[in-house]
Amino acid sequence: MKYSMKHNPFAIVQLFEEEIEHYTKAPYAIAVDSCTNALFLCCKYLNVDTVTIPNKTYLSVPQSIVHAGGKVLYENIEWSGIYPLKPYPIYDAALRLTSDMYMKGTMMCLSFHYKKHIPIGKGGMILTDDKDAADWFKKARYHGRAEKPYKEDYISEPGWNMYMTPPEAAVGLSLMQGLSLVNEDLQEENGYRDLSEFVNL
Repeated sequence: MKYSMKHNPFAIVQLFEEEIEHYTKAPYAIAVDSCTNALFLCCKYLNVDTVTIPNKTYLSVPQSIVHAGGKVLYENIEWSGIYPLKPYPIYDAALRLTSDMYMKGTMMCLSFHYKKHIPIGKGGMILTDDKDAADWFKKARYHGRAEKPYKEDYISEPGWNMYMTPPEAAVGLSLMQGLSLVNEDLQEENGYRDLSEFVNL
């Protein structure tokens, strides 16, 4: 006979999401497996067309836009910690994590890469105040599944394999215990390459 668990391991993911909500003051925080996929899901949800981003940022940002069906334009601007994917309310906030940082009406994408403020190793999160978007992200990250037992669920549209695992969430939650209220924006060591030199992006 198979053991029937008292606690769902994925409850730790929800606890981590709630802690990020409390820290950033975002109404909803949706955990995913990377900031790259957080950006992809936001672009997919908003059905982006042409998106303008800084020419010097991480390579996966334009790739997320393209994979979501959009086109990329570059502008030569300086930025620190966070920047928008214009003209959409999507923000790449991979280099920023500080208390009360959420900006109303936006979708802010966080990174928990090993070089970031919460160095889980891999992971990301979407901050939003849009309940419909939050509900869609939760299903889209997990094969279209809702937060209920598989046999009780009805899959209305396909999703992706982009969820955060319980071990990653447990590490993130434990690392938040020593997180400062105010953190300086991170800087990319030696800077980013000029992505406009890659003709296919």
